[in-house]
Parts: sequence; C-alpha cells; structure tokens
Amino acid sequence: MSTAHPHPIPLTFALPAPDISAWRAGNTGTPGVWHFDSGRPGRHAMISALVHGNELCGAWALKGLLEAGLRPQQGQLTLAFCNLDAFDRFDANHHDASRFTDEDLNRQWLDERIDAADTNERRRAAALRPWVAQADWLLDIHSMHEPSAPLLLTGIQPRNLALARAMRSPEHIVVDAGHKDGVRMRDYGRFGALDDSDTRSLLIECGFHGDPASRAVAQDQCVRFIEQSGALSADALAQQLPGWRLPDAPRQWALEVTGPVVATSSAFRFVAPYTGLEVFEKAGTVIGDNDGVPVVTPYDDCVLVMPSVRQARAGVTVVRFARRRLL
Repeated sequence: MSTAHPHPIPLTFALPAPDISAWRAGNTGTPGVWHFDSGRPGRHAMISALVHGNELCGAWALKGLLEAGLRPQQGQLTLAFCNLDAFDRFDANHHDASRFTDEDLNRQWLDERIDAADTNERRRAAALRPWVAQADWLLDIHSMHEPSAPLLLTGIQPRNLALARAMRSPEHIVVDAGHKDGVRMRDYGRFGALDDSDTRSLLIECGFHGDPASRAVAQDQCVRFIEQSGALSADALAQQLPGWRLPDAPRQWALEVTGPVVATSSAFRFVAPYTGLEVFEKAGTVIGDNDGVPVVTPYDDCVLVMPSVRQARAGVTVVRFARRRLL
C-alpha cells in the first residue's frame, strides 16, 4: 500500500533513569522486592514496576514511596522492581532494546512457562511469582511506545472496572482480555478468574516511556490505588506524598476491546502516524497494511488502542480495536 507509513516518528526520551541502587536489594530475599506488614488485618496490596526495563515511570514512583518511608496502616504492601536485568541495559538513545533481555516478561505468566525457567524473564517470573500469588490487589505500572493519554487496563472482570471507576482517573479505561502471545502479570492465577471477588488487578499505561509526565501519572495512580486498597488513608497519603495526587478525570470512558490486529511480520505499517484513541466514524476505513493485506476498521466509531509498530514482528499485537461508552 503506497500510503503506508514506513517508520515510527522519532521521539525524544526526556525522563532520566532513576538511581535505584539504594533499593535494589529489597528486604525479602528476592532482589528488588520490598514487603511491609502492618500487623493488622487488611488486604495485601502490591505495586509492580519495571516489568519492562525501559518503562521508567513506575520505578520513579516506587523509589518515591520507599524514600517517603511509606508503611501500611493495615494489611500488607509489596513494592517490586521487576526486570532488573533489562533495566540495567537501559540507554535512552536505544530504549526499545532494554524492554527485555530474552523475551517479554509480561507474557510469561502461566505456570508452565514459569516452571520451564529456560529464559531470563521466566526465571525472574519464578522469583516474583510467590509475591504475585499472595497479593490480593495488584497495580502494575507501565508506559507506552507512543505519546498517548494514560490508559487503565482492567481485564474483563467487572470488579476491576468498578475499582477503576472508584479511582476516578484516568479518563480512558480499557476493558480487554489480554494478548494472544502470552499471559500478563495482572491476569495471573486468581487475578484472571471471573468469580474471585476478593482480588483486584489493574495495569496502568502512564504515557510515552520518555515523557516526564508519565512519572506524575504513575505517582497519582499509586496514591489512588493505595487509598482504595485500604492500606493507608487519604489523609496519610496526602501528608506523606504531597503533590502526588492529580486532579480527577472530568469523565471516564470504557474502551471495550473487541479484538487485536496481529502483525504477520515486521513489515506491518499504519497509513498514518497513529498514537492511540483515534476514533473512525465509518466501518471499513483502511488504517494499515499487514504484509499487503489492508487492515480496516470493523465497525462504525471504532477506537484505536495503543497502535505501535516499534515492536512489530510476527505474532505481536500492533493495535486493538475498541468500542467506547461513557461511564
């Protein structure tokens, strides 16, 4: 297709890498994992960051929580810097190269893959698994390949959508079933069950990897999540983390994903430099080329969710289609 956009737009990586050397060892025997128990009944809330080594905003947020000496008033709180080996390779000039070392850590969350322990990421998932398995609530902090408004991913469980609404931010909430090439941490075990009323799991995409605004979004989401979990009160959070909470979203949209577009090779191209949340009025609008096969919108008022060719190769989702509704 002659109108296909051949290359991603160059982006400036302006968010510096945080120095987490003081927090790297953790306090649990698992490198990068910190655990605090209030000694009082309550939920076990977990916040994870650096599942991808080039997604720095969550590492900044966890570093800030640790530097503030945050401790749960009830229940338990676990903070995890996840893919340390990938983070060690971070180079702002080649940031995609530090997404993972062997394979995507956020596609390995099946016990069969973890037990194989045959890649660096699967071995790291095995080390993290006990903490993920015992957590009741999970917030997994990520960022995006392209500049875009923040997205909060809930999975298909209504309980997670209810939590997203209670958090009152961000504006766009993605209701999706995950990826064909593997299971995400937020869908692991009982988090992925439809009938487990005690768990909650959210994945926040905070914006472009290198945008300093993504750090502010990560901090805001931590405060909102911790408050909703009951680990700390809103007053305690405001006192210990002043300025972290951003204004509430003016409204919230549910973006109900109906299906992915999966690349058949690294040759996939979009017809324009889409960054996400574009709405196409008419079904059948051509948006891309998948090895010579036109990719068209499947219905009217179709929304693009996280389009990107920066990791395009056979089997990788390059965009998802969604219908939106106002909550």
